Amino acid sequence: MDKGRESRWEKDAMTVEIGFAVVTAGVLAAVVFAVALAVTHLFGLSGSASRGVLMGGVSGGAAAGLWRLIHVLYRFDVERRKGR
Repeated sequence: MDKGRESRWEKDAMTVEIGFAVVTAGVLAAVVFAVALAVTHLFGLSGSASRGVLMGGVSGGAAAGLWRLIHVLYRFDVERRKGR
């Protein structure tokens, strides 16, 4: 195989891994936000307290989703470079 080109299998594997990373990042972000939403309802928070917890949930969810996306794609790249 030509070292400078990727095979069709490698391209397909990369596409699947990107899809997996995006879906799991979205699910993780949604779970983190759902926990924040549950906390506001569980403790009966309202007004600025509720807004603060929800904004924390949005921020935490975005950070967790981004971390998951980067982690999965980085791990895939490391394994790909090892030839596994």
